[in-house]
Amino acid sequence: MALISLRDITLAFGGPALFNGINLQIEPGDRLCLMGRNGSGKSTLLKLISGDIPPESGDVQRQQGLKVAALTQDVPQDLTGNVFDVVASGMGSAAAVLAEYHHVSHQLTHDCSDKLLAKLENLQKELEENDGWNLHQEVERVLSRLELDAEEEFTALSGGTKRRVLLARALISNPDILILDEPTNHLDIDTILWLEEFLAKNVRTVLFVTHDRAFARRLANRVAELDRGRIYAFSCGYDEFVERREALLEAEITRQALFDKKLAQEEVWVRQGIKARRTRNEGRVRALKKLREESRQRRERQGTVKIQVQVADRSGALVAEVNGVSFGYADKTIVKNFSTMIMRGDRIGIIGPNGSGKTTLLRLLLGELEPQQGQLKPGTRREVIYFDQLREQLDLDKSVQENVGEGNDTLIINGQSRHIIGYLQDFLFSPERARSPVSILSGGERNRLLLAKLFTKPSNILVMDEPTNDLDAETLELLEDLLMEYPGTLLLVSHDREFINNVVSSTLVLGGDGSVREFVGGYDDWLSQAALESAAVAPALQKPAPEKGKPQKEKTRKLSFKDERELEALPELIAAREKEQEQLHSRLADPDFYKSAGAEVVAVNARLVELEQQLEAAFLRWDELESLKG
Repeated sequence: MALISLRDITLAFGGPALFNGINLQIEPGDRLCLMGRNGSGKSTLLKLISGDIPPESGDVQRQQGLKVAALTQDVPQDLTGNVFDVVASGMGSAAAVLAEYHHVSHQLTHDCSDKLLAKLENLQKELEENDGWNLHQEVERVLSRLELDAEEEFTALSGGTKRRVLLARALISNPDILILDEPTNHLDIDTILWLEEFLAKNVRTVLFVTHDRAFARRLANRVAELDRGRIYAFSCGYDEFVERREALLEAEITRQALFDKKLAQEEVWVRQGIKARRTRNEGRVRALKKLREESRQRRERQGTVKIQVQVADRSGALVAEVNGVSFGYADKTIVKNFSTMIMRGDRIGIIGPNGSGKTTLLRLLLGELEPQQGQLKPGTRREVIYFDQLREQLDLDKSVQENVGEGNDTLIINGQSRHIIGYLQDFLFSPERARSPVSILSGGERNRLLLAKLFTKPSNILVMDEPTNDLDAETLELLEDLLMEYPGTLLLVSHDREFINNVVSSTLVLGGDGSVREFVGGYDDWLSQAALESAAVAPALQKPAPEKGKPQKEKTRKLSFKDERELEALPELIAAREKEQEQLHSRLADPDFYKSAGAEVVAVNARLVELEQQLEAAFLRWDELESLKG
């Protein structure tokens, strides 16, 4: 039996129908990913399903006693209390007792009065009767994993940390349906991986909206897309959905072309006059009127963003030279003895845990911060544009047009004059939307607006700090294409693994302890190289056998989450190394190779020795991790 059934739901808010008679069922075990362009109504549908808003017409049927928990994009303004209270509030009736026990326990650390001790004893009994200890441990476990301080005041937290608190509240409520609206926003990659694993293993039914394709690929077993007031559901994973959607769009284009051709032919016929007015042709005239009405009501698919970057004159060949740089704050080292060289045309990704200093590293590389130790030599002729993740370059009280035009009605884009309204339409802002204040825009619209504002300026260095938040999949892919073709230098901070894989040529990984390591390639390449390093180090770390007569208790260890990811990556790594090994052996077996190779023969043989060592280490590590599975 379906947990929730939507039947013929209509909702318009006084304008074009956001939902035009949509139907959807959510069954137990569904991990349903809701897709759609920005503004198609995804967040509104989530609110309707969770019961926050009613439909204008249609019926929402819920299974009796259904428990729904939701993580919204927006943080509630009226939420107060410390982090523990907010998270525990997701547990329903036991929350008040749990919060009170936590407060009394905290007070006892500096006040051991008999009154408090008696109160604690009473609360303990009440918790025992309501399975409160398990609830308390669950709250503390989730707080620990999301690195949240139970005693911090919720209202004093940053926007990203507030989102993590609300995520924790939703996770511990153990709902029948968990609803998540862009859950990966403001989470670092490690936390996203943990969330994927947690949801896959512990949450049976989840409905989620995400721009993170890797997240959708890992979790979704159904996909539904909102498009022009209709919803199309697919019982498949994300990759198959993409293929099936493309086929449907191609069929729609063909069907509409045939329709338009027929309509044009009938319009030509009716204008012939007397022939159309004969009695025997009245049916054809009525059919033409029906075609006209169908054409009038047809909602065209929203246009595609037209993103252009204005490229400035080339920067110097050297963009930045970093030698032994260290920087930190009073209580935290951000980078320690870091060296690198950034050349013109490099596309560098920067990843690391939240709070590790990714934005600080960007500011160091741009020369906005002075190193405390070491030297940073900036390059010449640098023209930088900076996409900041907090969108602080946007004035919320001004209109879309005022933010981009800065008082001008025209812009110079790639040497040509453009009216600002036409330019904003390239970024899917209608003339009416262009006159709206930024404060009413959705997160995705604000991201598009910041892109529009930044790209009015020429650049040869693009710095992008979390540009993918809230963008729909199509705009995300267009931005990817643009960045891959950008002839200048790119510095990119992102938690979107697929975006990093597709765009960057090397990756800087911050460890959170001041270490910054550089790897060739994107996120998956970093995983592969890190796994090989672990495999090579593992044999050296093996402890010698205990001396005779000194038996030691053997400790059993299970695979950690990190171990599981490493084990998944190893077969692909080994296959790649074996393929390279085979190619090198083929080169050495070719007599023509020795005619012109010269010193390359030595290099190839040296690489073969290195590959043999790496493969041996990888196989040892694979055996070790496999043994832990049991």
